[in-house]
Amino acid sequence: MKNLSLQLILGIESSCDETGIALYHQERGLLAHALHTQAAMHNEYGGVVPELASRDHIQRALPLIRQVLGQAQCEMNDIDAIAYTRGPGLSGALLVGASIGCALAYALDIPAIGIHHLEGHLLSPLLSDPAPEFPFIALLVSGGHTQLMRVDGVGRYTLLGETLDDAAGEAFDKSAKLLGLSYPGGPELAKLATRGQAERFKLPRPMLHSGDLDFSFSGLKTAVLTLTKQHSLDDQTRADIAHAAQAAIVEVLVSKALSALKQTGLKQLVIAGGVGANQRLRSQLNAAAERKGIRVFYPALEFCTDNGAMIAFAGALRLRQQAPQKGYAFDIKPRWDLQQFCN
Repeated sequence: MKNLSLQLILGIESSCDETGIALYHQERGLLAHALHTQAAMHNEYGGVVPELASRDHIQRALPLIRQVLGQAQCEMNDIDAIAYTRGPGLSGALLVGASIGCALAYALDIPAIGIHHLEGHLLSPLLSDPAPEFPFIALLVSGGHTQLMRVDGVGRYTLLGETLDDAAGEAFDKSAKLLGLSYPGGPELAKLATRGQAERFKLPRPMLHSGDLDFSFSGLKTAVLTLTKQHSLDDQTRADIAHAAQAAIVEVLVSKALSALKQTGLKQLVIAGGVGANQRLRSQLNAAAERKGIRVFYPALEFCTDNGAMIAFAGALRLRQQAPQKGYAFDIKPRWDLQQFCN
């Protein structure tokens, strides 16, 4: 094992349908990053096909690593450690990133560290300027997860509430599919919603007044299905339903996030995950922040979806706290609770 200062971290993200690669320097910050999305390939099937996702990661990872090294004007031997997504995610996709990361680390005689995908999202707003300071509340909202966390430091996370069924991003995507929109549906639904009439349809706000910080979106999806069966889906009707679906999801997310701040007494809210790019969510949170004297932090739009920068950054923070891993045996965790990971 080299005697390392662990300055330059290579990040590899391959948990689902995006191959993300990045180089993060402990002193100079993010040097370069690249991302390949498989959205066009999976669009033909209306959703992610795991086997195709895995095969595409195999084809993309090494060329993207070379691309990022070139952008940063670095050589392979300059890398001091490798961070890869260990879980949660698709088994085959995770295996691609983990095997490449550990094989490269072995060849270079440097440490490799497996990163929790959700921790990467959770910490990604710290890459922005200004960045939040610990402690803060994080709304982690994506296609697979909707959670409210109290974040007191790196690895110090307390779950306050989570979805009991569908995640918010899943509700976006499934509603979009019911409206005949292409994959990934969330951004397409948000775009269509801008042409919708606000008052035509009123959809339920599940668990809005439940008195806790949990979520539920499966009933909303069913309500959207009911509307699509009750009405002829001309262009305006589709836009009106999209508007109603987005409004319902966003209202619940904003209300629960503000309740979490009130219950904890904290004044900083971090939004992480792909749904964090939604402009209605951002505008309503920003308006609430101005009214209530709180601060809301978002990742840059390019870092809302899965990306290598968040993995490289999380790896850098973890390596400041713990001794480098000296072995290169690895496993993956397709299902991995964030609090169990912390413990």
